[in-house]
Order: sequence, then C-alpha cells, then structure tokens
Amino acid sequence: MIFTLPGFDLDRFVRETLAEDLGEGLPGGGRDVTSESVIPAEARFSGVMDSRDAIMVAGLPIAAAFFRACEPEVEIEILVAEGAAALPGTDLMRLSGNARALLTAERSALNTVQHLSGIATLVRSYVTAMDNPACALLDTRKTIPGLRHLEKYAVRMGGGANHRMGLWDAAMIKDNHVAVAGGVAEAVRRARAAGVTTIICEVDRIDQIEPALKAGATRLLLDNMDPATLREAVALVAGRVPTEASGGINLETIAAKAATGVDYVSVGRLTQSAPAADIGLDFTPL
Repeated sequence: MIFTLPGFDLDRFVRETLAEDLGEGLPGGGRDVTSESVIPAEARFSGVMDSRDAIMVAGLPIAAAFFRACEPEVEIEILVAEGAAALPGTDLMRLSGNARALLTAERSALNTVQHLSGIATLVRSYVTAMDNPACALLDTRKTIPGLRHLEKYAVRMGGGANHRMGLWDAAMIKDNHVAVAGGVAEAVRRARAAGVTTIICEVDRIDQIEPALKAGATRLLLDNMDPATLREAVALVAGRVPTEASGGINLETIAAKAATGVDYVSVGRLTQSAPAADIGLDFTPL
C-alpha cells in the first residue's frame, strides 16, 4: 500500500523521525542501545497492533513505513481501513520480521498512529455531537509544527474537513489585521486590490458584516457569537457568502451553533489538544 499526501514527504518524515530517536549526529548516537545489547541479531518477532479503546483509525500506512525502513523484509498485514471505526480489542496490524529492527521502529510507529487516531477519534465525537449534515466541521492552523499535513489528514479520517492548509491558499483577515489596516472594510479592500480571490474575514460584531461584504469578502468567520447572534448574522448575510462559526465551540455547544444555519463550524482543539488514542503493540518470539 502506497501512502501519499500532497505536500508531505513520507520518506523524509520517517527518516528524520527515526534519526531523532536513534540520536544520529550526537556523541554515542546512531543506534538502538537496548535492542543491540539485549536482543540476538538473528532473533525474529511476530506482533499485533491493537486498539485498547473505541477509536477512529488513522496512520497505519505510516506506521508500516517505519517498520519497512528498519526491516525491509518485514511482513505486514494492515487489517483495518483508514477512517474506519475500531472497537476495543480490534487487531489493526500484524507484522513479523527481525526483532531488533521491529523494536527500533516500534515507538515511532506507535506514536504516529496514536496521535493521528486520537485526532480522528476526537473529530468523530464532534461530528456526532454536531449531528448536522448541512454543516461541515473544520480544523484550523493550530497544528504541531511539521505535522500539519498528517494532522489535517487525520481530521479527514475522522469525518471532518480542512480549513486553509497554510498562509498561502487564502487570505484570512483576523482582528490583528483589521487593527493595523484601520477597519474591516479597508483590510478586505487591500486584499482584493492585491488580487487575492479567496478572502475570509473575521467579524465579531454584527455591524462589521455589511462593510466586509461590500468590500468583497468571500466568506465570513463569525467569531465568538452566541447562537442568537449567529442566527441574526446568518440572516443578514442571506446566503451571499458562506458563513463559519468559530470560538467557544465544544462538545456541549457545537449542536446549537451549527443549527443556526452557518455553513461551517471550526474547532482548533481538533488538532491542538486531541488526546492520543490507546493503541498497543505486543510481540511474540518466533
């Protein structure tokens, strides 16, 4: 199975992650001291990776890439599809190969699957709580540096959708931009004058909506508004541009905010602080 993501270099990610764990370039580094000293060079393992809790699965092909990087002859069977739900005790992956090599790759592989599945699982809980197919759940740019493509992939595996991938693919005018530009309308006007075609403008007051729209905003981010104010804002926009609710959104509030008629709800916590999924890997000598 070949895993690819636009803008993401899997080989480089695996290489640099393993180099960090092995201490390459550091005095005495470049090796797995424990495995080399405890495990015979010819020893072989078979192992099973399984879920300990109910999870949404994300990252198994990346875990497989870690094992293959350390043990090219490893035999791997991925048992659950990406984006699938797994009950506690579900076997996710079976593998067998050189024991030293598999142990060297184990933590990097598990860390990745636990982190990405944790994001996917949290996303699914928000989608379930929102219970509104007319409204899309979005992530944000609150990602761990270097992991954005993977974390946004995990969001999709959980049933969410991606906001901007970065600073390059849309203008998002927020309060600090507005403060420097001198107002919502002037900030949007400057983005339009620069030739930007996708302009998302944050507004936190009803009176900012018309100036933003008249200046050419193509989407409004309605920030920290309660459901009543969101409904008023959606009515004022009247379908002229998509609307997004952001700020103060959690599992208890998301349904009410999505029900106001907004097109999107964005939640930074999806990638910023999702807990790792409980996933284990147990080996047996062959």
